[in-house]
Amino acid sequence: MKKRTPKAAFFIVALLIVALCFTSFFGIYSQYGDRTDTHIHGLNDIRWGIDIKGGVDATFEPSDEKYEADADDLEAIKTIIEQRMIAKNITDYEAYVDTSGKGAVLIRFPWTDEIQDPEKAVQWLGQTGNLQFRLGDRNQVDENGNPTGELVLEGKDVASASAEYGAVDETGANQYYISLELEDSGTKKFSEATKKQAASNGAISIWLDYGESWAKENNAPRYEFKSDPVVQNQITNGKAVITQSNQTYEGAKELADIINAGSLPFSIKAGSIASTSATLGNNALSAMGIAAIIAMVLVCALMIVLYRLPGFVAALALCGQMALTIACLTGYFGFMDPFTMTLPGIAGLILSIGIGVDCNVITAEAVRDELRAGKTIDSAIRSGSKGSFGAIFDGNITVLIVAVVLMGVFGSSDGIFGWMFSWLPVSATGSVYAFGYTLLLGVVTNFVMGLWASRLMLRSISRFKIFRNPWFYGGERK
Repeated sequence: MKKRTPKAAFFIVALLIVALCFTSFFGIYSQYGDRTDTHIHGLNDIRWGIDIKGGVDATFEPSDEKYEADADDLEAIKTIIEQRMIAKNITDYEAYVDTSGKGAVLIRFPWTDEIQDPEKAVQWLGQTGNLQFRLGDRNQVDENGNPTGELVLEGKDVASASAEYGAVDETGANQYYISLELEDSGTKKFSEATKKQAASNGAISIWLDYGESWAKENNAPRYEFKSDPVVQNQITNGKAVITQSNQTYEGAKELADIINAGSLPFSIKAGSIASTSATLGNNALSAMGIAAIIAMVLVCALMIVLYRLPGFVAALALCGQMALTIACLTGYFGFMDPFTMTLPGIAGLILSIGIGVDCNVITAEAVRDELRAGKTIDSAIRSGSKGSFGAIFDGNITVLIVAVVLMGVFGSSDGIFGWMFSWLPVSATGSVYAFGYTLLLGVVTNFVMGLWASRLMLRSISRFKIFRNPWFYGGERK
């Protein structure tokens, strides 16, 4: 005997959907004076891409046209540019490494209050600093924040730096660290400096020097501090290990990339600069929101008219699918980062709604056919759901594969699916990646709401005596 779905299941799932819709759309905030704390992100927290709010596209490449930068060189440049973005509170950017040709770093970022002049912004982003190792820690600076410690090494004295994992001290415990290898020009100087600092348990600090003229022009500090590891032993062979407390791989790689960028044998220039104006303003976005609400209402009404009770359940599940997708985009869930919404991303979101409608239509039609074949309500729901599953699953998997391909081909090589297409050159089309991302979210949320939640609610509500008439499911009235 099959276990029957509890009547309470419908109300539990429906209440969860209503709660998700309210919190994901409106968010939850608290106000303390002039400070607003966000507890749950809502629609107002969506980050809009540069094709909606406008921004800048730029390509950075080696100044020397004969020099072909390798992947490590480009990653180092990308790290420096990303750090400058974050320093200006620009987290809504896209950065790609293209290793084809002589190599380039592709950057897209939206307009902000700090960045209004694209050429000046690109010049600021593309300035590479000269790497310096100096005696003393971060506190040995003058009144302007410039380091006063004796200069030990410069970028030209460093051969390479890389993030590694293993045991590096007497405890034998594995940890992340930076492996540093020096050129012959720096081995002797570093040996003398480490001998001196090891005797006094002193530090050697790492800085980037951007030059006095650049600092004045951009109203920024000339020197940028990066790290000040304590010297424990004299290093005579030009191979050093830099460790930091609670070091992660990301932190170790970031410092290694910074060191590599500061020791690059070339400078970089902006190969191209394009300023993108907004194609959708606030008024257009408001109009789009109103149109989306009207469309949802009409679709839900049509579903209810055509399919009655399964249509009502489908409409509720469709609202849940939309709310769950929005929640995944805004950072509603702590384990998912907020996503930048672009015009193609909105298109993917709309298409995913169509997928959700299609899923429920197939199930409702299958249930109606089973009723017309003479089956009971419970049998019709069970058989219709089972019979329609194959077609729905195949259709969703096909769309999912397309979404994965789009994310892999048009995303960064270190993205979630980028490794699958690493043999292709990186494309500066993050907007297409956004289309694939929202499409993928739509498929996943459709599995949750369109297949699981809607069917659970339909089986549950069908147990109520008032809904035991086949007419509610598309059959003949009794």
